[in-house]
Amino acid sequence: MSSARRSVERVDARAERELTIIHAVSAYLTPEQANQLRRLSGVRLFEDRPLATRGLVSLLNSVTTALVAPVSTVTTPLVGTVGTIAAPLLAPLAPVTTPVLATVGGLAAPLLPVLTPLAAPIVNPLLAPAISGLSANTTLQDGTGVSSATLLYGTNYPALVGADTLQQSGITGKGVTIAVLDSGLWQDPNQNFGGRLLASIDVLNGGSGRVQGDSYGHGTHVTSIAAGGAQNLSLGYLGIAPQANLVIVRAFDGTGAGRYADVIAGLNWIVANKKKYNIRILNLSFGAQPQSYYWDDPLNQAVMAAWRAGIVVVAAAGNEGPDPMTIDVPGNVPYVITVGALTDNYTPYDGTDDRLASFSSTGPTFEGFVKPELVSPGGHMAASMPRNSYLANIDPNSMSPGEQMFTMSGTSQAAAVTSGVVALMLQSDPTLTPDTVKCRLLTSARPAINAARKLAYSVFQQGAGLINAVSAVNGSAIGCANQGLDINADLTGTAHFGGPANQDASGNYYIMDLAGGWTWGAPLAADGFTWSQGYQWNQGYTWSEGYAWSKGYAWSKGYAWSKGYAWSKGYAWSKGYAWSKTVPWWNTSRPGAPPLTPASIESWIPNE
Repeated sequence: MSSARRSVERVDARAERELTIIHAVSAYLTPEQANQLRRLSGVRLFEDRPLATRGLVSLLNSVTTALVAPVSTVTTPLVGTVGTIAAPLLAPLAPVTTPVLATVGGLAAPLLPVLTPLAAPIVNPLLAPAISGLSANTTLQDGTGVSSATLLYGTNYPALVGADTLQQSGITGKGVTIAVLDSGLWQDPNQNFGGRLLASIDVLNGGSGRVQGDSYGHGTHVTSIAAGGAQNLSLGYLGIAPQANLVIVRAFDGTGAGRYADVIAGLNWIVANKKKYNIRILNLSFGAQPQSYYWDDPLNQAVMAAWRAGIVVVAAAGNEGPDPMTIDVPGNVPYVITVGALTDNYTPYDGTDDRLASFSSTGPTFEGFVKPELVSPGGHMAASMPRNSYLANIDPNSMSPGEQMFTMSGTSQAAAVTSGVVALMLQSDPTLTPDTVKCRLLTSARPAINAARKLAYSVFQQGAGLINAVSAVNGSAIGCANQGLDINADLTGTAHFGGPANQDASGNYYIMDLAGGWTWGAPLAADGFTWSQGYQWNQGYTWSEGYAWSKGYAWSKGYAWSKGYAWSKGYAWSKGYAWSKTVPWWNTSRPGAPPLTPASIESWIPNE
C-alpha cells in the first residue's frame, strides 16, 4: 500500500484513501497522470468501476478515478499484492440507536419481544390462523403493496425456510452481528432496531460519518428481511433473525449509485472493526459483470480477505438469469455463499408450486465453479421501505397504503434471507467457521425434484437446493465446503483455483468426474449435473428433504490451476475446456482496454 501511495505521489497526484484490505490506494487522476502511472514498473492500475441501479453513472468528466496497487515481485504479474501490512486504527464510531419506544396502532411495539416468551403458547394458537388467512389473501404482485396493517400481516418467508420454528424455540440471532453494506438504513420504529444497531458509517465519496438514513430504500429493505424485529398480533416475526445485532455501512447513494473504491473502503472498515462489534456475517446484495478472473478483481480480493478474517460472506447471485454463466461479482468468488432466488408463485402457503425465479442468475462461473450454492425466497418480498425513498417513488403502487412496506423481488432479497439464517446458526453454535457454515447450508438444503423424484433443476441453477434453517442449525456436517481451495495462496498469488464444471460440444454444461485424478472431460454419471440452456425454470416443483445426491458434493471442490490449465485470451482451457461465452479483460494498464460497463445493486425487475 505504501508503494502504491508513493507511486501516486510521483505523478503529482494524491491518494484519496488507503485500501489496506487489498494493499492499494484510490486516487483521482487526470489522463496524463494515469498514463504516467501505467509506465511505472511495479504498479497496477485499475479504473474504478461504477455500480449503479439504472444506467451508467458518470463519476467525473475530467478525471479518472483509479485503484492503484503495487505488483509483487514474487507472484504472477496478474496479482497486485505485497506482504502483510497492518491496517491503520480507525476512530471508533458511537452507536446509532432508534427511539426506545414506538407506538404502532395503539400498541407499544417494543413490548412484544418482552411478552413473547410468556404469551406465545396462548396467543399463537388463537391468532396465528387468522393472521395467516389475512396474509394469504394479500396478493403481492407487481404494482401492489401489503393491504394489511403490519400487526395483522405475516410475511411467508420465515415459514418457507423454517426460521419461524427456530424463533419460537428462542433462536432469533441474538448476540450475532450482521454487517449490511448497502444504501443505508431507515430506522423503521416497527422493526425494533433500538440498541441492536451497534454502529454505522457512511463511506460514500470518501466519507466517514454516521449513516443518516436511506434515501434510496434498498438497504432498508434488505436489512429488515435479514434482521427486522417487527411482530404481528400472533407474535410472529416478519424477519428472519429479529434479535441479531447490526452494523450498517453505506456505500450507495440516493439513486443506488456507487463505485468500487467506496465498496472496498466499506469492506476495509468492516474487517478492521470485526472484533469490536463481533461481526460474523456480511451481506452483499449487489453485483457487477465479471471482467477478469475472480482473483484479479479488487472487490473480490477484499471479499476474500473478509472471509479469511472469519466473516461469513453472503452474496447475491445476480438478476441476469435464466441464462447460464450470469453470476455476478462478488458472487463468483468460490469461497463465499452465493444465493439464487425462489418464488412461491403467489401461493405462500402451498409449497408444491414453488419454483426457481426466472431472473435468478445461473452458473457456472468462468472459472468452472458451481454457483449459486443454494436458493432462498426472493420473489415479491414485502419488507420495510421509507415512503419518500427513491424506489418507493419510481414504483409507488408497490408501497402498502397504510404501512411503510414495499414489495420487491431479487437475489438481493434472497441473500438477506440467507444472512438471517446464518445468524440463527451462529447463535446456536458460535464456534462455527465460515467454511463449516457453508458446509451445513449445503448438506441441509432441499433440492427441487419432479414427479419422478429426479432433480427438477440442475446444480448450476439451484445449487444444493432451497435453504433449510432448521436442518442447518441442527446439522453436524463438517469439511464439505471449499475443499481443495487455499484462500491464503489465492490472496498472495501463489496459487489460484478452478472448479469442476465444463461444457460439451453441444453447449451443455456438466460436472467433470475428477475423483480419479486429472481426467478432463468425463461427466459425472448422475442426474442434475448436466444442463442445457433449454433446461426448465418456469415450472413449480416440490422441494424435498429426502433427496439423496449420488455423488455427494464433489461439485463444491476447487482444483489448483497449473500451467497446463491456464486461460488463454479467449477464455479457453489448453486441454479442450472451452466456454462459448467470453468476457473482456479488466485491466486498464493495457492500452486499448474495452470500456467498463455499469453494474447493479438491484437490477429493476418485475415482481415474480
